[in-house]
Amino acid sequence: MIEVSELTKRYGEKTAVDRLSFTVRPGQVTGFLGPNGAGKSTTLRMILGLETPGSGVATVGGVSFRRRPRGLRHVGALLDAGEVHGGRSAVAHLWALARGNGIARRRVDEVLDEVGLSEAAGLRVGGYSLGMRQRLGIAAALLGDPPVLVFDEPVNGMDPEGVHWARGLFRRLASEGRTVFLSSHLMSEMENTADRLVVIGRGRLIAAESAGEFAARGASRSVVVSTPRSEDLAALLIASGASVEPEGHAGGGKLSVSGLPADRIGALAFENGIRVDELATHAASLEQVFMQLTADSVEHRAGRLR
Repeated sequence: MIEVSELTKRYGEKTAVDRLSFTVRPGQVTGFLGPNGAGKSTTLRMILGLETPGSGVATVGGVSFRRRPRGLRHVGALLDAGEVHGGRSAVAHLWALARGNGIARRRVDEVLDEVGLSEAAGLRVGGYSLGMRQRLGIAAALLGDPPVLVFDEPVNGMDPEGVHWARGLFRRLASEGRTVFLSSHLMSEMENTADRLVVIGRGRLIAAESAGEFAARGASRSVVVSTPRSEDLAALLIASGASVEPEGHAGGGKLSVSGLPADRIGALAFENGIRVDELATHAASLEQVFMQLTADSVEHRAGRLR
């Protein structure tokens, strides 16, 4: 288990992490979300003892990670896949880590096989693609067979097959009772992988709850209606206080309706003799909810194209 309590970190006048508290429990994948500059990487580095907090504490299994003499047996982490000497082979890199942590040589072969790098194990890492480097970083995290795993953007550079493999791996590790803490900008991956979410903005906690609870925060819930008389139905719905927009390509007969529930829309159509071919409620996506809740925490906004 990872416990963060009142964690604070400042760099000069800038507060990167501000009295942050949350818990990451075993047996589930916990996603770590936040806009660029929110303090995610700094938080992960403090958990792993790579940065010293100004105040507050971060513990793994009730103990500061710096007090673990053979850290890879307790926590496996991938923070930056590029932090490997390009002149080394994957085998040499992992064997150096294994020796420093008292891990048997056979474990190197096991993790290389698990991440699909056995055939490339003797090649220099400098010739690896980004996706292969990510796999090597995951192998290093798995090396000590630890109960806690921390991954920062682990699927960047992976092809679809690699992303699918990584998703299954993270879920399997959690099913084995491990603590899996996963930072990513890919909302689709969080929707498919995470059981719980920790969301921060400007170094402060925004949410720490199940993925379902977080998605339910979305203010935007729309109803899609398909009818051959879309103009007639749109006029009725607008007169009843709804907001109506075309759904999909123009003239397709589909409407996106907000402000009225599906049963009321269906009743209005029936009362006015309008045939409805489809009536479905669409909740806000995880990405939409994330954008809504972190809108005030974005440091760098893109300008409009002219």
